[in-house]
Amino acid sequence: MNQKIAIIGGGNLGSAIAYGLINESFIAPENLYITRRQTNKLADLAEKKVNVLADNLHACRQAQWIILAVKPHLINKVLREINEAITADSVVISVATGVDIQQIRNTVGEAPAVFRAMPNTAIAIQESMTCIATDTPSATLQQAVVDLFEQVGKAIIINEELMNAATVLGACGIAYALRFIRAASQGGIEIGFPAETAQLIAAQTVKGAASLLIENGQHPEREIDKVTTPMGCTIAGLNEMEHRGFSSALIKGVKTSYQKIDKIPTE
Repeated sequence: MNQKIAIIGGGNLGSAIAYGLINESFIAPENLYITRRQTNKLADLAEKKVNVLADNLHACRQAQWIILAVKPHLINKVLREINEAITADSVVISVATGVDIQQIRNTVGEAPAVFRAMPNTAIAIQESMTCIATDTPSATLQQAVVDLFEQVGKAIIINEELMNAATVLGACGIAYALRFIRAASQGGIEIGFPAETAQLIAAQTVKGAASLLIENGQHPEREIDKVTTPMGCTIAGLNEMEHRGFSSALIKGVKTSYQKIDKIPTE
């Protein structure tokens, strides 16, 4: 990428994006700017020749692309701080949960391109699922933003009204999957494995199951059918889980998270 990028907010998410972009050689380190009040906490990025700054406005003045990786309640304050550096040619990308495009436009106006993106914490190992929304009609620019987030996993464009749902399914979903792995590990301990071995088996099995769906494009039930045999132990276990409300509990959990997300403060 030839354009310079400023990442405003060098916390876990912002720094993970930075690492992903430079590790995949998507951008030269000297063309990447990242901010944090305590710049010493970004020493590793500085060693990689990334520009580490404490001044948000100065960073934005250097870049055409601006990624806002700050807490939702800080978004308006940060936008007011950097607004004079945002031009009609700017591309503003927010990864702040629950902050809609119109809220950003209330400060930056109609001229710049504005995107919302929702990665998940697997971005730290470049395996994020990132959902992106925009009111910018340019297909070329949309693809450019997708390409950026493809450096840290998989990315798709969705309608903005689905962004809260994407947050629950993709971002909260990491926790749901990890809770399944923990429970499976505990079951593994009960049937004889040491804790570390049980966790390894459970985690790799979930990774393999997800890869089957992604690589083969099949419905989960098609892959389940390959494992279940008449009168076998797999179907017996699955049926017992369903009798105990496994799928119902997970669906209810997703819906409860979705109902909660509207209450996240963005001011």
